[in-house]
Amino acid sequence: MAKDDLPEPKRRNRTMNIADVLAGALDPVLKKRGFASRDIIAHWSVMAPKPYGEVAIPDKLNWPRGERSEEGATLVLRCIPGHALAIAHDGPKIAAAVNRYFGFVLVSTVRLSAEAFTPGSGEKSPKSIQPSQSVAAKVGAQVAEIADDDLREALRTLGHALSSRSERKGG
Repeated sequence: MAKDDLPEPKRRNRTMNIADVLAGALDPVLKKRGFASRDIIAHWSVMAPKPYGEVAIPDKLNWPRGERSEEGATLVLRCIPGHALAIAHDGPKIAAAVNRYFGFVLVSTVRLSAEAFTPGSGEKSPKSIQPSQSVAAKVGAQVAEIADDDLREALRTLGHALSSRSERKGG
């Protein structure tokens, strides 16, 4: 099939919510983890009893083998080290809170995952920009006459970032 024979991609002449765009990619992954929807993950901090909304996160739902019954699933949580004992003790309380949120028996028991949960683990740390000597000299000369120290330093940092970005692109 030649490149010209490919159909033109369907265009949506409207703005879309980022959640709607990502739903197509996330839903199959969540289904493999036992979640029918994103609700339990998206609203975890609201439905979980305090402090478990901040120290734990749902990892998966394990449904009983065979026919789905009224028993509910086993909710597997990842937690911050040091909170495992409290979560194990308050498992029925956590399951009741989740069931109360949904209005039916979704979770029968709560178990802990072997993997720990570290809040902010998805956040990127800012990279330290180390410009070459020639770039540092060029940027330094351009901002040297600025009187405000904070503004001069901010512009110097911006100049280093932009120059390293253009170097990565190849010119």
